[in-house]
Amino acid sequence: MFGKKSQQSPDLTTPENVKKGQAVYDRIVAGKCKDVTAELDEAYGLSSKNKRG
Repeated sequence: MFGKKSQQSPDLTTPENVKKGQAVYDRIVAGKCKDVTAELDEAYGLSSKNKRG
C-alpha cells in the first residue's frame, strides 16, 4: 500500500462520461446487462490492469 501511486478515476461528471454511464444504466434497467463491472470498465476505458487486487 505504501509507496504506490493512487489510482486515478475517470472524471464521471463530464458530459461524455455521463452519457456512457447512462447507457450502461439503461442496459441494467432493461435487463440486458450481464456483468455491470465489465460494462462500466469498458465504457470508461478501464482494464483489469487498473483494478485493485
